[in-house]
Amino acid sequence: MRLILKLALLPLLAACQMTLPSLPGNGLRELKILDKSVTIAAPRGYCIDPKTSVDRGDAIVVLIGRCTGGGQVAAALLSMTIGAPGSAGVLAEGPDVLAKFFTSVPGRKVLARDGVAAHLIVTEAKVGEGSLFLRLKDAETGDYWRAITAIRGRLVTISASGATGAPLTPEQGFKLVLETVELLQKKNPDATMPARAVAQ
Repeated sequence: MRLILKLALLPLLAACQMTLPSLPGNGLRELKILDKSVTIAAPRGYCIDPKTSVDRGDAIVVLIGRCTGGGQVAAALLSMTIGAPGSAGVLAEGPDVLAKFFTSVPGRKVLARDGVAAHLIVTEAKVGEGSLFLRLKDAETGDYWRAITAIRGRLVTISASGATGAPLTPEQGFKLVLETVELLQKKNPDATMPARAVAQ
């Protein structure tokens, strides 16, 4: 099981860990991707930047930043990575199973920016609505939240980070990834994996 999870998640998580600049936003709040079969949406005050979003073939990376003039919300960068067809299979047993994997040494090695398990700590994990939410403390990237969910059989990861010199608070980071997951599910009501009842 651990080997299967690692092989399935590695390309997707690596795509999420790119070092990216803050985005000014361009007013685009929604975007249809994958031949218009999936709709993604930005939280209030944030915009999608299609010019810096990347189709890697096996994964699509979409960047979301604070809209121009959006000073009422925190300066933040959201990165959403949508994996290859069938990649959501790792969630078949539920996000609670993934939570156990990511708190193990092999799991922390997969999540760590430099691939060293000792350099990453999972400080909090929440599961619900068919999704997993992890608060991570990485030696290279600092403290941030990441959500792992699914859409149309594809694994989706969403991470939120603050601007240089203005990191997000844990509350801000969690709120952003949670809102982005909820928007993904709302815009694609028939495309998400069935939610399982899991403990908080």
